[in-house]
Amino acid sequence: MPNTRDIRNRIKGVKSTRQITRAMQMVATSKMKKAQDEAKTGRPYALILADIIVSIADEFEEITQSYFVQRPVRHRGILVIGTDKGLCGALNGNLFRKLNDVENSAKFIAVGKRASQFLSRTKRDLLADFSLPDKPTFSDVRKIVDFMLRSYDEGSIDTIEILYTSFINTLKQEPELMRLLPLNDLDAMTQKLHERFGESDHKAPKDNREILFEDRDAVLADLAGLYLKQEIFQLVLESQASEHSARMVAMKTATDNAGNLIDDLALQYNRARQAAITQEILEISAASFSN
Repeated sequence: MPNTRDIRNRIKGVKSTRQITRAMQMVATSKMKKAQDEAKTGRPYALILADIIVSIADEFEEITQSYFVQRPVRHRGILVIGTDKGLCGALNGNLFRKLNDVENSAKFIAVGKRASQFLSRTKRDLLADFSLPDKPTFSDVRKIVDFMLRSYDEGSIDTIEILYTSFINTLKQEPELMRLLPLNDLDAMTQKLHERFGESDHKAPKDNREILFEDRDAVLADLAGLYLKQEIFQLVLESQASEHSARMVAMKTATDNAGNLIDDLALQYNRARQAAITQEILEISAASFSN
């Protein structure tokens, strides 16, 4: 059994660790609330933009614009949104397990140091890696989308997909792989988007007005680019809400476990102290009888 000094030092160390995890929990709680609000605020705009694309695409009998046409897939392009920091439970681990199901012919773009490190460590084809601030803006995401669209136009990749952590609630976040380009199945894409945001019975609105386009391919290309930017921006916000929620839960669990460990160590300390006192009494008693 360890002596009382060792137990006392360990209790002191665990209390210090508990103070750190409690502080990190409070910071994560503050960031989590803001991230959740931003993620939920952006959902209506993403849904409306998807409905607009469906409504306009319905005006054409045949669409030849490259963003709307399925082509042979030689290399899938997958944007992986990880985190820059750890201590967020199994969030990154679950994301990378989902990534392991992707075949090796895919090419990857990473957001976050953890995703970049994993892709490099597993020797996957990493085209580029980006970092985002704690409060990303639409402009921050635009450079990522521009790079992916340029790679798509050049033929380096034949799809644009995104692997991110979907925010469901504070206690539940799930990794999800979602295809964004090409937009060759708009109805299914829009339906899935509404289901993910809690509108399972949604039907795209119909616009009966006659629309005249001077250059329909240019309009469709601009709409597809805007949709891609907005959707990736929205999924980045969802990922950040998931990250802060997972970190808050992880730090709360660590703080609670530290408290339980302190209680166990205190009990162990009292037992060791009682045993030491009892031993001293026995030694004193034995010395008295011997005299």
